[in-house]
Amino acid sequence: MSPEGHILIVDDDAEIRRLAGKFLREHGHKVTTAQDAREMREAMKAGPVDLIILDIMLPGTSGLDLCRDIRRTSNVPIIMLTARGSDVDRIVGLELGADDYLSKPFNPRELLARIHAVLRRMRPSDGTVSGGTLLTFAGWTLDTRRRELTNPAAVVVDLSTGEYDLLLTFLEHPQRVLTRDQLMDAAKNRTATGFDRAIDIQVSRLRKKLESHGGPEMVKTVRGAGYFFVPEVERS
Repeated sequence: MSPEGHILIVDDDAEIRRLAGKFLREHGHKVTTAQDAREMREAMKAGPVDLIILDIMLPGTSGLDLCRDIRRTSNVPIIMLTARGSDVDRIVGLELGADDYLSKPFNPRELLARIHAVLRRMRPSDGTVSGGTLLTFAGWTLDTRRRELTNPAAVVVDLSTGEYDLLLTFLEHPQRVLTRDQLMDAAKNRTATGFDRAIDIQVSRLRKKLESHGGPEMVKTVRGAGYFFVPEVERS
C-alpha cells in the first residue's frame, strides 16, 4: 500500500465524484471514481485499491449490497456515505462490515481525516505490541506483525480493520471489564463517535467469528458496565 493510498469513490453524483476526487488528489492520493456497481467492479479488477468510499443510495445495486459482496472476498476498508438522517443505514452498514460512515453533505477535510485514520489502522504493526508479535488465547493466535488471526485448526479468519482493532484491545486487556468508552478510545473506533451502538455491533461481529465453530464463550457482556474478554492471553 502506498503512503498516500489508492482511493476508489463510488457515487452516482458526478459533482461529488469530481469535488471529492479533486480534493483527495490535491492531498497526495491516487483516486479512481465509479458511478455504479459495474464501474466499481471494473476498477477493482484493474488494480489494487486501498480504501473504498461507497455511497449507500446507488442506482441498481445499492451500496449496502455492494458492501456485503465486497466483504465476501476482501477486507479492503470501506467508508459508507449516506444522505439519510436515520441510524438504520449506519447500523446495517456496520453490520455488513463497513469500517466507518459519513453523512452527506460532508466537509472534504473530515472525509480526508477519516480516510487517514482508517489507513493508519491498516498499516502492519511494528511488532512491539505488549512485548511480542504473537498473542495466543484458547488455541487461537493473532500475529500482530502480519495482522493475521488463525483459529485452533490453523485456518486464517478474516477480520475487518475495526474487528482487528477491537480484538487487539481485548487481548491487551484480558480478563477485565472494559467500558464502551474505553473500547472506542483504545481501538480508535471513529465510527462510534456520537453513535453508541457502533461498538456493540463491532463486538457482536467479532464474537460471532470467535465462537463460530462451537467454541467457548470469549466475550461476555457485563450488563451496565461493558465487555469482558474471558481467555488468558500469552505473548511471544
